[in-house]
Amino acid sequence: MSSPAEYYNSLPPITKAYGTICLAATTLSQLGLLSPAFIALIYPEVWRLQVWRLVTNFFYLGHFSINFGIRLLMIARYGVQLEQGPYARRTADFLWMMILGSLSLLVLSVIPPFWNPFLGISLVYMLLYVWSREFPNAQISLYGLVTLKAFYLPWAMLGMDVIFGAPLMPDLLGIIAGHVYYFLTVLHPLASGKNYLKTPNWVHNIVRRWSIGHQAYGNTGQPTQPRERTAGTAFRGRSHRLID
Repeated sequence: MSSPAEYYNSLPPITKAYGTICLAATTLSQLGLLSPAFIALIYPEVWRLQVWRLVTNFFYLGHFSINFGIRLLMIARYGVQLEQGPYARRTADFLWMMILGSLSLLVLSVIPPFWNPFLGISLVYMLLYVWSREFPNAQISLYGLVTLKAFYLPWAMLGMDVIFGAPLMPDLLGIIAGHVYYFLTVLHPLASGKNYLKTPNWVHNIVRRWSIGHQAYGNTGQPTQPRERTAGTAFRGRSHRLID
């Protein structure tokens, strides 16, 4: 059995960085060294050039609690499985997925009923939704109470949150953002043969310049695009669901 340090060092870079920053933000808040209001998504303050709020609001998952622990475990499980599975050797693509998810959530949060000062929980649910589409037939035990296929896990988790008294909107926003991403980058390209949201070169350049994770490159020096094969697997799993 590996030690906590060995486990932490084995985590893929994007998931490890995001989980670490989320844990650090909550720790600093609990110690009184960081006010959540300083990093919250408050649009009047953003218009006053406090633009860091557009990014920092994704790093706060709430105070230390059972719900916080569950969110952190969701990052450690589903984010890691995505980055080490369908996105293995595709660090730039995984980073681009996180960026697109964040942008989608920021756009949705402009709508008053959807606004939330912290979108970290929504981003975690976006990761969960994408994971459930990439591994649709995986068997998941929900709190040891019921076993279900991963395809339904986001909705089951949302239902459990409602039962436990957690707000509905953050979870729902994440599911919406995850579906938008999955539709535009997987389902629509499969139907049309065109993907308008391919990872841009500047994201690949960031990954290469800072030696973040891994990215597969072809003989031409351009990043390979194995997404179609992964997408096909996910799509077939989803179709099996519809047939059943």
